Amino acid sequence: MESADPQSTIRVRVLFFGAARDAVGNDEMDFETDSPADTAKAREQLLNAYPALRRFGNSLLFAVNQEYAEPHREIRDGDELAIFPPVSGGSAGILPASSSHDFFELTTEPIDVGAVARRVVLPECGATVTLDGYAREWTKGRRTLYLVYEAYEPMALREMEKMGANVHEKFDVAHIGIVHRTGRLEIGETSVVIAVSAPHRRAAFEACEWAIRELKRTVPIWKKEVFEDGEVWVEEEDVSSPPSNT
Repeated sequence: MESADPQSTIRVRVLFFGAARDAVGNDEMDFETDSPADTAKAREQLLNAYPALRRFGNSLLFAVNQEYAEPHREIRDGDELAIFPPVSGGSAGILPASSSHDFFELTTEPIDVGAVARRVVLPECGATVTLDGYAREWTKGRRTLYLVYEAYEPMALREMEKMGANVHEKFDVAHIGIVHRTGRLEIGETSVVIAVSAPHRRAAFEACEWAIRELKRTVPIWKKEVFEDGEVWVEEEDVSSPPSNT
């Protein structure tokens, strides 16, 4: 009788973002574990290796191959595993296609708000609503010197595209565009622009408000505030499961 094969080992690439990266002291690492493996098993091994991650509790989020992962999502050899706290801010369903005029971008350059808004203005639209988010100087009595935005870029763009598809499903709009800045921002500089055009203004307002809430909840972009007396990564409230795209 042949002996059973020895338990195989899988190797994955692990990326750390935001405050999780600061806790680990590293941007990325190669990680080995026995097969079969899932995110719950990898989570426990990484928490044992890096106890500082335990401070995030259930809010620590995992993504596998740039998709939010449930606790028992299978991990295979060669996968990319990302670990991060809640975004300053799942399982993907089939979403309707976005308009060909929609756009979703990250940039390290200053954003021209008017230029972004004009990209969604077309003859069939009667209203365009534009949200301009920018770096403020005071937060809860503390003076901010500047901000730093960091993104898990490929996943951030994919999540913004899913948001755009959901906007078309939920609201009677024509087009949506989102441009988000990364890197260092001085006080008063624009961090994000969301522009929505629609035949009627109410739908454009509602879609724009929904989009900024979802962006802060689901898109992996993090904000660090640098004050006169220290710095902090901005974290949302704890969550016990990955954000949903439905």
